[in-house]
Amino acid sequence: MVKRVLFFLYGVTCYVIFLGTFLYAIGFVGDLLVPKAIDGPAAQPFWLALAVDALLLTVFAVQHSVMARPWFKKSWTRVVPSTLERSTYVLFASAALALLMWQWRPLGGQVWEVGPGPARAFLYALFAFGWLLVLLATFLINHFDLFGMRQVWLSLVGRPYSRLSFGTPGPYRLVRHPLYLGFVCAFWATPHMTVTHLVFAVVTTAYILVAIQLEERDLVREHGESYLAYRRSVPMLLPLGRRVGAELTERAGEGVAP
Repeated sequence: MVKRVLFFLYGVTCYVIFLGTFLYAIGFVGDLLVPKAIDGPAAQPFWLALAVDALLLTVFAVQHSVMARPWFKKSWTRVVPSTLERSTYVLFASAALALLMWQWRPLGGQVWEVGPGPARAFLYALFAFGWLLVLLATFLINHFDLFGMRQVWLSLVGRPYSRLSFGTPGPYRLVRHPLYLGFVCAFWATPHMTVTHLVFAVVTTAYILVAIQLEERDLVREHGESYLAYRRSVPMLLPLGRRVGAELTERAGEGVAP
């Protein structure tokens, strides 16, 4: 029982660290109410600052992609208890993001500036929509499973863990990856686009496109024809064109496996 309590406390700690890092990231990207944001005066030569930022983004991308792969989880759970695997992933992801924000180097320069008016208001609204869509998407696919809390809670109460079934709730009927769509909106929607912000948006968008391919390969392996049918019926990121059929939605059930 003591071990289960410790596991639960570890999971809660990882989740709280994630929440703090996530909230700071909103301010970091939007230059809102944080001591250090994505933009600022350039303090180093352009190419040196760019190299540091590229390295930080690479660390974040490698951590996110490698630790999420099934082959890594299989090896990792020989060291870390399977109950704590997701919480540990969340902890490492939060650390990688915190490192990026802490060591980020502004590059200077301006790409566009949108003054007061409807266009500026629209960009701020799109920024807020992006982050809200990210949160909504996590809750639709079971937020607490995605961030490790469900695993440690089930362990605490002595219940076995069961994987979530594949499903297409809410915006998952319009696009396959609404969570990533939310990030793209949040990263690009700014009335003050600097060279620094543009580099961040371009690289993170490119990473998202690569991450989707890796994630979908795992989902096809896990869910087989159900996911292949879903992929044929629903667009990847933009809600244009094909729509998922009623019979597919009924067959999918509730929740989407992360």
